[in-house]
Parts: sequence; structure tokens; C-alpha cells
Amino acid sequence: MSEEHYLELCENPVQFENASSVNNVFFDEANKQVFAVRSGGATGVVVKGPDDKNSVAFRMDDKGEVKCIKFSIGNKILAVQRTPKSVVLPDKRSLKLLKSQSVNVNWYMYCPETAVILLSTTAQGNVLQPFAFKSGTMSKMPKFEIELPVVPKPAKPNLTERDIAVATIYGQLYVMYLKHHSRTTDSPCAEVVLYQLPREGSYKKTNVLKLNTTGKFALNVVDNLVVVHHQSSQTSIIFDIKLREPDCALNVHQPVLPGRSIHPYRIPLTGLAAVPTQPPVPCELWYLWYLQVKLPPTVNLLQDKGKLMDFLLRRRDCKMVILSVCAQMLNGGDKGGLPVVATVFDKLNQVYKEYLEAEQTYTVATESGPSRGSAARERPVRTQAVIDQSDMYTHVLSSFSEKKDTSHKFIIAVLMEYIRSLNQVQITVQHYLYELVIKMLVQHNLFYMLHQFLQYHVLSDSKPLACLLLSLESTYPPAHQLSLDMLKRLSTANDEIVEVLLSRQQVLGALRFIRSVGGHGNISARKFLDAARQTADQMLFYTIFRFFEQRNMRLRGNPSFIPGEHCEEHVVYFKQVFGEQALMKQVTV
Repeated sequence: MSEEHYLELCENPVQFENASSVNNVFFDEANKQVFAVRSGGATGVVVKGPDDKNSVAFRMDDKGEVKCIKFSIGNKILAVQRTPKSVVLPDKRSLKLLKSQSVNVNWYMYCPETAVILLSTTAQGNVLQPFAFKSGTMSKMPKFEIELPVVPKPAKPNLTERDIAVATIYGQLYVMYLKHHSRTTDSPCAEVVLYQLPREGSYKKTNVLKLNTTGKFALNVVDNLVVVHHQSSQTSIIFDIKLREPDCALNVHQPVLPGRSIHPYRIPLTGLAAVPTQPPVPCELWYLWYLQVKLPPTVNLLQDKGKLMDFLLRRRDCKMVILSVCAQMLNGGDKGGLPVVATVFDKLNQVYKEYLEAEQTYTVATESGPSRGSAARERPVRTQAVIDQSDMYTHVLSSFSEKKDTSHKFIIAVLMEYIRSLNQVQITVQHYLYELVIKMLVQHNLFYMLHQFLQYHVLSDSKPLACLLLSLESTYPPAHQLSLDMLKRLSTANDEIVEVLLSRQQVLGALRFIRSVGGHGNISARKFLDAARQTADQMLFYTIFRFFEQRNMRLRGNPSFIPGEHCEEHVVYFKQVFGEQALMKQVTV
């Protein structure tokens, strides 16, 4: 079934003419270009690459057989090799010798991504000497020895180019050795041994990938995954060196997923363009493909949700797959319960926290100026997907909280588990997550639980949360005091509290609050009188007016308002409604 193929070929392969007596085909690993050279170049050279919008075609004089042909990066310089010892440079049509090394070489391998060449030396071929190239210079790196399963006697080359691959995995340079064991040994199955080559310092053997079979293999690295293709079974398996098996020795890896064949690709008979009237035929040779990992099929093949998260978080274009897994885990039926949910949330938020810390370090370094050096101010490269609170709210939790066929207690527990996970790594919880929790609690009349969450600070204090509580007063009267207590704890929100209360026409509540924090001596009388008038409650207006008269008496020895307070219209209104004689009555607020 196509749902189980987690490897596929790219959609737009490079098509080229097959090799023949008049056409030579070359592949440039550095530029990922295919050269088709007809008649030594006299009748044309066609260059195609996966990223090229148009092919490059040109002619050159036929000066003999072309043994190798490549472009420099950017296609500025073409190098052609026709004899074992000569190459062409365009301006002087010759090469300049910059540096030489005297080494007996069995074979070599070059890694264009890291500009490192690997030379096989010694009689057995298992001592590898790397050289690094940078800015026109060549530097010798420490040599190292590949451990052979059997040492031949007498010594003869026993390590071939087919057994070695060089690749960059998670930003580090590795040499991969395909190790075949003798069938007479206790463990005849092949394995891939990884040696890490740092730019400075000695090499180290870091990982062993167990293939659990024998035969012929080929290696690829795709999206930081080591892909091993097994010829006889026509299946491929993948390894993630950052995933470690709990029951195995350190850095010994089993395949992440069961072996599967690459998703079949069919091409119409007339070429890549779709032809509705012609059925596609299975594709054969003469195409250059990129291999790709399909993430959705891995979800059902990797049952351990924690391990699945570790795997997905390190892949490209994984965000929506991860969010889909989270939604499926909550909505559908994965019966792992809260412990599994907690594990998934913790893994997501640990990566989220690391990203926030890296961003903060970058911001601090940037704001500190040039004195800290340019390297410190390079924006961190995001190597893992980040699922932030907005992603989780929008794609998972919001819709999950509205499910009618799920227990509200389970929904609340999941929401609180996500908040717990954020708090555990000290990420400030956004108010919209608290709103989801409070909405669920109010909807199901769980006010005692709301009170406990607030009392024990399970829901952290914030102005938006306090305002939300104020809005619940008509449904749950104690919410008013809970919100005011929260705002008092914030200590910097007094003005906001007053504005919120006045906007809700809770004029007496605003006055009580401002008195409780000792700020009533210099508050605006007009602001409160305006709010009282807008309620159309004459007794409320009377109470507020008399309060400010008494305040004026305490402050100035006179109950009258001074011109700067702009309360003249309210004095006129008071006299019209209550009469002159009401001015001296006492009132307690």
C-alpha cells in the first residue's frame, strides 16, 4: 500500500540521453549536474541539474576522448580532462600547482559539501587520510584506521571504495563504513560503522547501524537520516543517529522503521508530461532523482509516540505532521492516556524552550553592539521544528476543547498538562490557553476547581486573565474579588483595574479598589462622576458625588470642587436632582 512507502523519488527527475558509443555521460557530485557529451563535444554537450531552470548546451573542439568534465560552482569555469594527467583552466588554459602531497593512494573520495577529500592508503587500504580545502588552501587532517573484520595474510587491499561513503549528518562530517562479516562468525549480519571527523582533533568511532541481514547494499543520507538500500530484497531502511535504543549499548542503532521499498514511480511513455490517453509505464534508467522521505507514513509505523516525536522534530517540513499526530492522539483513539500526552508535550516544549533561549541570546548579543564580535550575533539556525503555543492552540487544543463526544474532565486535564509542561521549562503561558481552561470550567460549572487553580497559582497572574475573571462576575460572583486580588499582586496594574471596572460600570467597585491601594487622594473626580452619570443610577451618582466632597474637605478643608477638576456640570446636575440641602449629607462608602 502506498501509505506505507516512506521513501519516494522526487517529482521532477533530470532526464538525459543514455550512454552509448557516441555519447558519454558524467555526473558532477558537487553541482549535482549530468553531462551528456556527444562525439567528444564536437556535436554538443548538454548539462542538466535538478535546480536548473534551463539546460546548458554548448559545443567544443573534439580533441580526443573526454575522461571527466565538470563546472565550477556557479558554472563560471569548465574543466575538461582528456588524458590521465591534464586539465584545462580557461584564462591560461592550464592549472597552477599550489601545493602537493606525496601519498600512496589506492583510491579517493571527495565530499563537495564539506570540501574534504579522503585518500585510501597502506597495503590493506584501511588507513584513510583526509585533506580539507578552504579558500584555495589545503590542510592535512589526522588520518585514521578503519577496523576490518578480517585482516588478510599476506596483506592486500581489503577496503574498497564501494564500502565507504562520506556525508554530513546533523552538521558533522562522517565517514560511513559498510562492514561485512564472515559467514562463519557468530554475527554474520552486515552493519554500518560511523566515524566522525572533526575539523580539529582526532577522529572517533561514534555509531554502529545494525542491518540485520547480509548482501549488497547502497547508502544515502536524506534529511539527516542514513538510508540503507538492500539489493536482493529491494527494500530500504532508515537510521537516525540521534535516536538511541534504550536496551542497546550506547550509539548502537536498530532501524527506526521496518524495511519498505521506495514508492514506485511511473512516467508516461512520451516523457514527463502527462498524457491522459496513454497509461504510464514503470520508469527504468537514464534519470537522475533525488530521494525524499515521506513523513505521514512513518506515523503509523512508529508506535512509540515519544520516539515518534524525537524522529519527526528533526525532519524538514514536519510541523503539520506533528500537529496532526497531536490531534490524532487526543481525538482518535490512541489509548495511551495522559502519560503519553505528557511525554509528547514535554518533548515539544523542550525544543521550543531551546529555540527561545537561542533567540534571546541572539537578541542580547545584537543589542550589546559590535564589541561582542560578529560570531555571537549570528542568528541561530533552526535545525529542529518548533511547535509554539500559537501552533498548538490553533491546530490542536482549540478544536479539541470543543469536542462534544469527549469527557470534559479529560479535556481539562489535557489543557492543564500542556500548561504544566510549559511551566516546567519556564515558558510564559499565553493568556489564550488560560482562557480555554476557564471557559471549560465555567461551561461545566466547575467553579470550585477554578477557585483552587487561582488560589494555588496553577493559573499564573496576568492582566488579561484578571480581566477575563472580571467578566465572569455575573456568573460567578467571587470571580470579582479573585480578579482584583490578582491585579493587586501584579502591583503595576492599578490604572488598568480602574479603567476596566469603570468600563463595566462597576463604579463603586473601582472606588473601593483605589481606596484599598491608597490612591484615592489624587484620582480624577470627573472620571468617576462621568461613569456614575452614564449608569443612569441617581443614587449611585449621589454616593460618588458625596465621596468626593468629603475627600475635598479632608484635602482642602472645603467640599467644593476647584476649577481645574472640571466638575461644574456635575455640581449643577447634583443640585437639580437632589437640591441644595443635600450637599451636606454624609455618606459612607
